Amino acid sequence: MFAVTVFFQIKPGAMSAFLPLMIENARTSLRDEAGCQQFDVCRKGDTVFLYEVYDDETAFETHLGTAHFQAFDTAVAEMVIDKRIRVYDEVMR
Repeated sequence: MFAVTVFFQIKPGAMSAFLPLMIENARTSLRDEAGCQQFDVCRKGDTVFLYEVYDDETAFETHLGTAHFQAFDTAVAEMVIDKRIRVYDEVMR
């Protein structure tokens, strides 16, 4: 399995617009992407943390190319101050 974490720092006042788009992206990924096994969205103040698990790196790359992700990424671009992505090529359970 392949895990991805993302930290978003959201611009003040933008969370109410950002969060519904983020949640819809997560739900669509879980529903429509066979390789997406987990997609958690966590929030504290103006920070959003994602924990995503995919079958493998190819499944994650497929996610990045989906229409729903591309639409989400474009829609939130101006709402984000900072975005930090980390990938992990092994998940132990």
